[in-house]
Amino acid sequence: MNPEQPPQNLESLLQRLDQAGEADQPVTIECMLQATDERSFGALLLVPGLLVLSPLSGIPGLPSVFAVMVSLIAVQLLIGRKHFWLPKWLLRRSASRSKYDKAMAFLHRISGFVDRLLKRRLTFLTNGLANRLNAVLCLAIAATMPPLELIPFGNSTAGAALSVLGLGMMARDGAMIVAALLFFFGLAYMVSRLWF
Repeated sequence: MNPEQPPQNLESLLQRLDQAGEADQPVTIECMLQATDERSFGALLLVPGLLVLSPLSGIPGLPSVFAVMVSLIAVQLLIGRKHFWLPKWLLRRSASRSKYDKAMAFLHRISGFVDRLLKRRLTFLTNGLANRLNAVLCLAIAATMPPLELIPFGNSTAGAALSVLGLGMMARDGAMIVAALLFFFGLAYMVSRLWF
């Protein structure tokens, strides 16, 4: 795998994430992002999405931290930044190596199936003005994450939405963007049920 080449599918991204941090040490968000292509909005979005989709979503407060991360990245995409900035307090957040390795093992098991679904199609949904609309969708998904902590593993659906959106942008698969929008409608319904 060429380190200069941005990841094109889930397995290539996971191979990079496997290298994050040092053995027997907690894995910080900063290490995770350094292991991926920090120039790729899709990859940056996919990291929190995958981790919220994985068993790590059961750690109290972690989905809300990732919601802040996603919101910051989405706002920077909206204003047209090419390089993304995140605060140090967020970059220092970490997961234990054992929990991180379990999450990676879970994601590797599903990566082959997911990658077979990816194709370059409906690419107009993955560039130009559509990217700004995708950033708005990210903000909407992130807004559902703190209230969904009230539902056990409720944020797994939010993680799936972010993961599908990130994969769509990374692989230029507009069908995945449409799927992420459908996931968001499901999330909105779940949140509405909390209040009504």
